[in-house]
Amino acid sequence: MSFLLFEGKHHASIYQKVTDIVLNYLNQKKGKPHMLAVDLGCGTGQNSRLLAPHFKEVVGIDVSESQLEEARAVSGYPNITYRKGTAEELPFPDSSVDLLTAASAAHWFDQARFLVEAARVLKPGGCMALLGYTDSFSLRYGSCDDRLNLIHAEFKKSLLPYTSTRVAVADSKLQDLYAAIPFPEKERVDCVQVSQPISVRALVGFLESFSMYQAYSRSEPQAASSLLLNTQNRLLEEMGVTSPDTEMEIHLGYFCVLASKPK
Repeated sequence: MSFLLFEGKHHASIYQKVTDIVLNYLNQKKGKPHMLAVDLGCGTGQNSRLLAPHFKEVVGIDVSESQLEEARAVSGYPNITYRKGTAEELPFPDSSVDLLTAASAAHWFDQARFLVEAARVLKPGGCMALLGYTDSFSLRYGSCDDRLNLIHAEFKKSLLPYTSTRVAVADSKLQDLYAAIPFPEKERVDCVQVSQPISVRALVGFLESFSMYQAYSRSEPQAASSLLLNTQNRLLEEMGVTSPDTEMEIHLGYFCVLASKPK
């Protein structure tokens, strides 16, 4: 899931906190110097740019050329390059990468093929860091928290027939992928709990960005549109307001899967 809500300054500060956790882990397991970081599913490059000051070279990889074009349009990072590609076929020699990262993208990877590639390209002591969050967030506004969260739960229930196994992987905090990592040194950290303001309009845009909603919309566009509008109207009614620009609070948690290749 990705949405512009999570591209602003607040989200950048979240990624910065997680980046600090990742760098500390890399320092402990491999040590300096840090030469090459590879950011998988890099999107518009936000995570790649946070890594840039700490590595000689950062390479962002994504399947979407339009996302990469946006990433390349951000100037001031001469040590970052962006390439179109996948996590399952990495264009790097054996034992050449210090850090493999993925921010809210690893649930889309072919698990077995990705782990083979990760083991191949990481240096001895090199690390992988897979950041994610689930859609099990909670909403807060005045005294109607429970009713707002019920509306969200009913929205998700409507989308169950369109929920892919990939989304289930994300919601499990990458449990199966974590178990399959072949390195003995690995851990999962529930690293950042986040509360931030969000307007009803932005929340509905966030819900619309869910892959299961997009699948529903492709299958039944009118019904999907009605579900989204009805959800917005119910939220406004429960909050006792009329403007979709009214803000509530959203609370969600981030996790990070960390692993280090044996030296």
